[in-house]
Amino acid sequence: MRCLGMDLGTKTLGLATSDKLGLISSPYKVIRYDDINNLVDEVISIINDLKIDTLVLGYPKNMNNTLGEAVERTNNFKELLERKIDMKINLVDERLSTVEAENILISEDMRREDRKKIIDAVAASIILDTYLRMNKKED
Repeated sequence: MRCLGMDLGTKTLGLATSDKLGLISSPYKVIRYDDINNLVDEVISIINDLKIDTLVLGYPKNMNNTLGEAVERTNNFKELLERKIDMKINLVDERLSTVEAENILISEDMRREDRKKIIDAVAASIILDTYLRMNKKED
């Protein structure tokens, strides 16, 4: 089971992949985008190139469990992607994933400008790891 984790922001999409057994997640890349439709096409290309069979998308609920603008953007991206591929997209609560990613990178003494380049991919890896752990418990 090869998985792709995604952390959608307003200007970037962080991506993470799992190993072929679906046990370990690793940051993959960050895509900067201006047009959501072009982003969907680029993600589909990555899905095909990496032979991904499970998709995981961070679901950015507010801390008080309400749904805001970020959830609307995420749902829009999810719907656009689902229209073009025949795969289920698993939503995972992503609250505090970026904070956790920031803390990991700071603990590694990474400079702020370097952190900004990869933080979304690290957050995607945390989201994917959450999904993998949840699925492992269900097995």
